[in-house]
Amino acid sequence: MGFAVQDFVKGRYRVRFSYDPADIAAAQRLRADVFRGDARLDDADAFDALCCHALVEEDVTGTLVCCFRMLFLPGGDAIERSYAAQFYDLAKLRRYPGKMVELGRFCVVPVQSQGQTQDPSQGQLDPDILRSAWGALTSLVDAEGVALLFGCSSFEGHDATRYADSFAMLAARHLAPERWRPGLKSPATYPFAAHAEGQHCDRKAALAAMPPLLRTYLMMGGWVSDHAVIDADLGTMHVFTGVEIASIPPHRKKLLRAAAGV
Repeated sequence: MGFAVQDFVKGRYRVRFSYDPADIAAAQRLRADVFRGDARLDDADAFDALCCHALVEEDVTGTLVCCFRMLFLPGGDAIERSYAAQFYDLAKLRRYPGKMVELGRFCVVPVQSQGQTQDPSQGQLDPDILRSAWGALTSLVDAEGVALLFGCSSFEGHDATRYADSFAMLAARHLAPERWRPGLKSPATYPFAAHAEGQHCDRKAALAAMPPLLRTYLMMGGWVSDHAVIDADLGTMHVFTGVEIASIPPHRKKLLRAAAGV
């Protein structure tokens, strides 16, 4: 099932939703540049052909500055078709009653591609890029009646000690409800919730070390798995992340809809 949504313009940026092979190839090159450090490397997989791809471009030049892909699922009984189902036991989410969108491969062009000197790990710094992405996504969620957004939020590297505060915070405040909580499936995991009991959490340090996308999910009332999966291919650790649209705080919904021009 596809999406029936139009292009979205926010300030300098336009968001297009596409299934076109040329657009998918452009997104793959940006992903390879961001995730693998070289746009010439391969970041294609079988899910690309199944997904709708969002491309955030400079409206005047057409330069691609951000992309992500979305897999539409009509309900929980289709959850095993998702990318995340390769890594997590999602049996509990098979009972989820509403429409779902899996959000994946979210990346922003590195700052060095813009001729800037800031830390390249921070990506392009113009906040309107993310506002455009989330505004477009909000429009799509409203238009399609989506009930659950989910995906895998990645931490760089495999050293869990770098993220001790982040994992302690996730375990203390943001674990998925038991009725939806993903179970173990991958052989390579870090069970951070099992190690977090009694552990001190510095909130400022926790948020600073978290991936920006995960921080955004949490601000919307998102929740995570109780373990991280170690991804040898991308050199990351990721946690399953879900956001139930009905549970987004009213003030946050208001901000998102303002970004979407609603």
